[in-house]
Amino acid sequence: MKFIHLSDLHLGKRVNGFSMLEDQRDILKKLLELAAAEQPDGVLIAGDVYDRPAPPADAVELFDAFLVRLAGLCGRVFVISGNHDSPERLAFGGRLMAPAGVHMAPVYNGYVEPVELWDEHGPLRVYLLPFLRPAAVRRFFEGETIGTVTDAMRAVVARMQVDPAVRNLLVTHQFVVGSARAESEEMFAGGAEGADGAVFAPFDYVALGHLHRPQAVGGNLRYSGTPLAYSFSEAGEAKSAAIVCFGAKGEVSVRCAPLAPLHPMREIRGRYEELAARPYYQGTGLPECYLHITLTDEEDQPDAVGRLRAIYPLLMKLDYDNARTRAAGQAPGPVAPAQSPLELFARLYEAQNGCPMSPRQAGYVEELIREIWQT
Repeated sequence: MKFIHLSDLHLGKRVNGFSMLEDQRDILKKLLELAAAEQPDGVLIAGDVYDRPAPPADAVELFDAFLVRLAGLCGRVFVISGNHDSPERLAFGGRLMAPAGVHMAPVYNGYVEPVELWDEHGPLRVYLLPFLRPAAVRRFFEGETIGTVTDAMRAVVARMQVDPAVRNLLVTHQFVVGSARAESEEMFAGGAEGADGAVFAPFDYVALGHLHRPQAVGGNLRYSGTPLAYSFSEAGEAKSAAIVCFGAKGEVSVRCAPLAPLHPMREIRGRYEELAARPYYQGTGLPECYLHITLTDEEDQPDAVGRLRAIYPLLMKLDYDNARTRAAGQAPGPVAPAQSPLELFARLYEAQNGCPMSPRQAGYVEELIREIWQT
């Protein structure tokens, strides 16, 4: 039995002020092409379908169109809510869609009823567990001590009464301790949101959502990661969908199907004149990439963002790496007595910019000081 494991679509997301909807529409089309080629028995979408609980209308329309086509290509589609989703909104109409093979995880009520599938190796039970915080679990387990995510997951899994004699698949959206994060993920105060992966031991495979880097966590837990990069910490990293194949009990294999973005994220650095020169960027594809540019010029370039966007229209972020930025935050030393206004200003300039004023700058400041002192 074969599944495509996806997560963290974050439909409707904006990155550095840029709408990602065009890129998301493109990657969903590629996922449909993958589903048509693989002909899986089911597709698992492990949470964060949307980027916020009340998504914009165009994001909802995009997911609706994707879900309709996906259901026509695959035997089943399984969807849970993540921490960015509204579980109530995402679960709406779930009981009507289930007979058509689209299974939307209901709002957690203390129990998780599996969906049972069959093949030549017998039953395979799919459990859908949306994102939960300890407070949401605690009210269903009176008398039990539930202070951490691990406590909550242990209680929830124990109540599922997973049969170890059959194959079991869990779709959930949690941070498992020891996993690698990316900058685009939502962080929680206190760092207490992590679950011990051992609590998911009863399952043959755990299809995880929440972290944006594809990665395996232990033998049976895997994050599919986002289908697109949403921060420059992910620039250059390969994105993929996980293809999970179940044989007999205990036989699970995973391979990754690469996903190519419409606009890759890249980071480049150099002097303004170098990056703006045609021989530098011609034929590189850089103008079609989302870019983080770091300028190494010692002096700020006037309207650098505007001028560089004429060449690189998808420039998302620009900063400087020079003596001034490296010295930022360093306080000047004690002021020596009997220094002239020009000497004091020169000390301030050097402390702020990491280099002394040029003779032309010093002459201009000296002239200003003279004019001020004469008024």
